[in-house]
Amino acid sequence: MMGFKGLSSFILLFVIGLGKSATLEVLKVEGLTIQNADRVVDITSQVVQVTDKLKFENTGAAAVKYAIFTVEPSLKEHLAFIGVTQGKEGLPLKVKVAQLTDKLNLLVHKIEFQSPLGIGKQIDIEVETVFSKYLIPFPNEITQKEKQLVKYLGSHHLFTPYKTSKQTTKFILPTKNVESFTKLKPFTQSDMTISFGPYESITPYSFSECIIHYENNNAFLTITKMVRTIEVSHWGNIAVEEHIDILHTGAKLKGSFSRFDYQREHNSGVNSIKAFRMILPASARDVYYRDDIGNISTSNMYAKHDSVELTLRPRFPLFGGWKTRYVIGYNLPSYEYLYNEGSNYELRMRILDHVFDSMVIEDFTVKIILPEGSADLKLEIPFELKELPKSLHFTYLDVSGRPVTTLVGKNLVENHIQDFSLRYTFPKIYLLREPLLVVGAFLLLFLTVLVYVRLDFSISSSSKAGGSTNKSSALVETALRRHAKRAGIYESFESHISKLKTNKDATAYQTALKTLTTDHKSETQGINDIITKAKADHPDVVENLLELQRLDRGFWEAHIAYGQAAEKLVIGKMSRQQFMDQDTLFHRKRDELAEKINQIVKTI
Repeated sequence: MMGFKGLSSFILLFVIGLGKSATLEVLKVEGLTIQNADRVVDITSQVVQVTDKLKFENTGAAAVKYAIFTVEPSLKEHLAFIGVTQGKEGLPLKVKVAQLTDKLNLLVHKIEFQSPLGIGKQIDIEVETVFSKYLIPFPNEITQKEKQLVKYLGSHHLFTPYKTSKQTTKFILPTKNVESFTKLKPFTQSDMTISFGPYESITPYSFSECIIHYENNNAFLTITKMVRTIEVSHWGNIAVEEHIDILHTGAKLKGSFSRFDYQREHNSGVNSIKAFRMILPASARDVYYRDDIGNISTSNMYAKHDSVELTLRPRFPLFGGWKTRYVIGYNLPSYEYLYNEGSNYELRMRILDHVFDSMVIEDFTVKIILPEGSADLKLEIPFELKELPKSLHFTYLDVSGRPVTTLVGKNLVENHIQDFSLRYTFPKIYLLREPLLVVGAFLLLFLTVLVYVRLDFSISSSSKAGGSTNKSSALVETALRRHAKRAGIYESFESHISKLKTNKDATAYQTALKTLTTDHKSETQGINDIITKAKADHPDVVENLLELQRLDRGFWEAHIAYGQAAEKLVIGKMSRQQFMDQDTLFHRKRDELAEKINQIVKTI
């Protein structure tokens, strides 16, 4: 970037306010002459940066307090930034939009001298202007393998209301490849520069069309929308998050995209954007970079002594007309940007970050969220932005909400990376608000638990019917659990009978039978004990359980008889036909008893 390399030396930098013509100061051209004008036009990137070094001389009859600076009418809508300094020391001068009495349609700026310029005196002024969206891709569509050509349309001469005695103009290009340019003698072309002049005795408002058609494969990236949120915490942290929509505004891609050619051939997609460099404050930490899909891991971060350099690589290369959006955020220690004296605080930090080189932001919004309880907000911004009505932001443990200051702007460039100042008051006692809310919440929770465990929610003894019902349910559940265990015993019983018929091991069967008999007696006795307990208060339950016991006794006896028949079959005391008759009888009786038992269980 040419000129103004030390942006920190510029205290007052201004944006163009085109919508306020009704209140603009009307000026007239006073007795100044430009003795020498050296213009340097940098067209190496997507923005046009012009540095005009002007030597003014007061040739009038009275001291002059200001100079007038104008731009070509075609550049009026593209001017994003103007800054002016005086002399070798680079003293910043005030600049504001004004009007001329005889040229109301021109974009005019009033440059106020630090002291009136006396008759015959000279003064050196340096004006830097930045224009966005002025270079035109030509052709506007290219294939993946073609290089990007752009066209610049301007003037060989300085467009000024003053007579210019002598002037030179030099254009700086990104490459040596120039298709064509308007040749106004004298001119020279060498390497990556084209120089015109010197021209002498140039009349006011002189315009000589200059067209340069040249190769420019640098990044034509435009941030179509950027929402920056700065959230201040008095507990030592400032959280910054940016939602960014990016569009490649260079020559659009003609035809399809070939990933194979893109990776194989070095000259494929030379105007595409593979990655770009973002510069964060040196104390930035906990950096994250994600999009709608999730975290993007194709990024690299380098910590330097005065900044953090972040190389961001989108999920896919960006060709002309392609766009992407992402979210980036990080934390900063508040002690580097937040100053206080008593209950008075001042926040001083960048209004925006360096997103990429030669950036252009179409639509910019910054939201500054202060701690809850902040009041008496006083904002100072280094250039003109529109302030929206105050709003509130609610987050964890907030009661009345956090005050939000919202600023919006358009057509911002890299020169607008400057500090803002926001003063406010905040009683320090409010720092205890959130801890006390947490303590109070836990205290309320503990008190609730304390009261709950000491309350008796059991139904009183006077409600005999309800108590009887609960006790009856408990007894029935216990009885049914024991009966379910008996059902498992019967399944095991039949399994052992099947094994006996297969392996004819009567000894093993008898051993298993003893265990099954013991378990069955235990469960049956348990149900009998329940019947004994329930006789007095639950006669209806007892009746069903007695019937269940009666049917179970028959069920058990049928299994015992079936087992004895199987033993006789194994040792040869019963023929197979006799056993088959016994088997049929057993299964029929078992099924009948099982059906009756299930009906009793459902009734219970």
